[in-house]
Amino acid sequence: MAEQVQLDLPVVLPRVPDATDACVDRLTDCLRGQPGVSRAHVVPATNGAPDRLCVHYDPDTIARPRIRRRVRSVSADLTDRYGHLVWAVEGISRPRRARTIAKRLRQINGVVEAEARAAEQVRVEYDRSSTSADEIRDVLRSMNVRPQGDRLAAQRLAAEAGRGDREEEHDHGGIFGEKTELIVAVAAGVCVALGFGLSVVGGTPGWVPWGLYVGAYALGGYHTVREAVETLRAGEFEVDFLMLVAAGGAAVLGKWLEGAFLLFLFSLGHALEHYAMRRARRAIESLADLAPDTALVRRDGEEREVSVDQLRVGDTVIVKPNERIPADGFVTQGESAVNQAPVTGESVPVDKTPVEIPAAARDPTTLDPAHRVYAGTINGSGVLEVRVTKRAGESTLSRVVQMVTEAEAEKSPTERFTDRFERVFVPAVLGLVGLLLFAWVPLGEPVADSFYRAMAVLVAASPCALAIATPSAVLSALARAGQGGVLVKGGGPLEHLGRLGAVAFDKTGTLTEGAPRVTDVRPHNGTSEEDLLRAAVAAERLSDHPLAEAVVQYGDEHLEGRLPEDATEMKGITGRGIRASVGGRPVHVGNASLFDEVGGPPLPDPLRDEVEALEADGRTTMIVRRGDTYLGVVGLADAPRPEAAGVVEQLRRAGIRRMVMLSGDNQRVVDAAAERLGLDEARGDLLPSDKVDTVRALRQDEDVAMVGDGVNDAPAMANATVGVAMGAAGSDAALETADVALMADDLSQLPFAVGLSRQTRRVITQNLWIALGMVAVLVPATIAGLSIGPAVVLHEGSTLLVVGNALRLLRYDT
Repeated sequence: MAEQVQLDLPVVLPRVPDATDACVDRLTDCLRGQPGVSRAHVVPATNGAPDRLCVHYDPDTIARPRIRRRVRSVSADLTDRYGHLVWAVEGISRPRRARTIAKRLRQINGVVEAEARAAEQVRVEYDRSSTSADEIRDVLRSMNVRPQGDRLAAQRLAAEAGRGDREEEHDHGGIFGEKTELIVAVAAGVCVALGFGLSVVGGTPGWVPWGLYVGAYALGGYHTVREAVETLRAGEFEVDFLMLVAAGGAAVLGKWLEGAFLLFLFSLGHALEHYAMRRARRAIESLADLAPDTALVRRDGEEREVSVDQLRVGDTVIVKPNERIPADGFVTQGESAVNQAPVTGESVPVDKTPVEIPAAARDPTTLDPAHRVYAGTINGSGVLEVRVTKRAGESTLSRVVQMVTEAEAEKSPTERFTDRFERVFVPAVLGLVGLLLFAWVPLGEPVADSFYRAMAVLVAASPCALAIATPSAVLSALARAGQGGVLVKGGGPLEHLGRLGAVAFDKTGTLTEGAPRVTDVRPHNGTSEEDLLRAAVAAERLSDHPLAEAVVQYGDEHLEGRLPEDATEMKGITGRGIRASVGGRPVHVGNASLFDEVGGPPLPDPLRDEVEALEADGRTTMIVRRGDTYLGVVGLADAPRPEAAGVVEQLRRAGIRRMVMLSGDNQRVVDAAAERLGLDEARGDLLPSDKVDTVRALRQDEDVAMVGDGVNDAPAMANATVGVAMGAAGSDAALETADVALMADDLSQLPFAVGLSRQTRRVITQNLWIALGMVAVLVPATIAGLSIGPAVVLHEGSTLLVVGNALRLLRYDT
């Protein structure tokens, strides 16, 4: 029989950033090839524990110590051969530049994989026998990208590269910090203005304005030339190069004023574009700033202040009134109202009460939300003592920040389309410009005029606004969603959410409170209510189903200490009920379908009528049979969430045409609940696989979202256009499985998410019309004779208009 051994992944591969790294795959592939090993995989981190390497093996073929030795040997070889860098950097301001930098890094001999993000982060895996961290850093520096250290793995650059660069840690883009590009652009504008003014004033030598124009060329083209050279070295060809060609052409023709004006406006547009992207990115980074830097911890009977990075699972931290909670955990002493809006978006503070430590320590994720707290939330007027359940880097807040940051790199469908469009459009523009260069042949005009017209068209057709139209809107929307307690994993889910035509809801815990209560106990054929309850409670006590817990709780309250016999041999029948042995006799508890399958006497007509009457009134029914005798039926009800009906109406106003309830409950129960909430359809008697089939069928007609808890509904969510998980702040699984995670257990966040995504689609559409419309107007105009100056003003104005339009999403409010 196979056994398994689990080892902490950070111990096995200490330099690997996370479980998605290629070295983890190399390790598991190597272990799977060992005699006696049947499987090797990673068990994801839960409850504050790290990712774990799990190896399944045959103890008759290979011993556990040998497995451990082999793991150590292989991991040591991998660690010695492959290096991993996860650096925070300065100097990556746009997705396009990130793509160029990643491609340039991959060209380094020995780099296995490289990834750069506009969130100013670089991740590189490299072969130590072929290259080094120093060489990679030098390449980054040559591209004006400055490594600052490792934010994710908390390793400083000095430890990775062998020396520190403290003087660079305060460098934010040049001698004037992050405003350097803007200041240089403004200086170029001053040179243009002075040169033009002096050229108008009589008596000024001609070389003075010319010198100022040259200065404007140098200042306005400085950053543009650097980026263009880097792009060309990486084998890319982008708009920066087109603008430089146009400016150079103007200089060749002696149009120094127009060329300088072109570079001034282009550099100013870039500077303001970078400012706007930084503003959107800071909205995301502000989430990370919510957690305090230090915590008051009690250790060995003493209270001391330590860095939150030094907190350990099991520590007790003391949170004073109006302080931010430093770590995820549960309350062990004190009572207070906690403002959870920074993490979950809830508008009303949540009352927190203490819990008994022994019960909580076994599995903190099962605790009631009234006991659990999250890093970054704000304590109210009481003093709380909190038992830490997750390290700082694994808290809900830090994971949300990491996922939102990663989401920036995920391109939306529109962004992928514009990238493909540009790959065709830019060569087409160059072809048109090439033809216009020879327009003097058929038109008989001077060569200089044809050359000038070609340069003007080059300016007019440059797709600057098109390039930023989608990324700026997506980044702003992701930041706004994060601030509102909604985690959207990239531009793809964001756009898909805005195209939805249908929404499928899981019933229990999503549209309802998820806490069913016994409402009816109906004995049958002379059975006493106590006898019915004792049989039901005995069998259901062995089940962990929410309905079983409700029956057991009701029985404990109403049997008044007359405990039922202990049950044994409990067997669950998915979607139907359970079978157990009580006092040596079989007891079946479940819905009517159960008794159609297990044999024995059929359900009596009077009892069937009782069951149908309860279900027609919205009750979930549990029929109880002991041996061949039907004892009666227990009715349960799960109250709808107070906000559910309002959410349905809001979604309908937002444009959702079809809303469907999916449930394993009896069809009549589901129909009654759906009618109460105003849903269009109800599908009951569904097994988990049936929910998947239903979602697939809905998706054939239109885009559909599946809204559930992210765990039991994971298969259905995976088959929907967008999977939406509720209450993700308390569930690692929900954060991982969902495309969109509502951090609070609050359905009212769903209309906000849908509304934001629809507004984002509108903004993207507006931006594309502005960008392409301006090109469509300017290209014919410049061919007809419009000069470079007005073309530059309109061209760069459209870029700024697009960015400003996208930034409106940061202020989105339903």
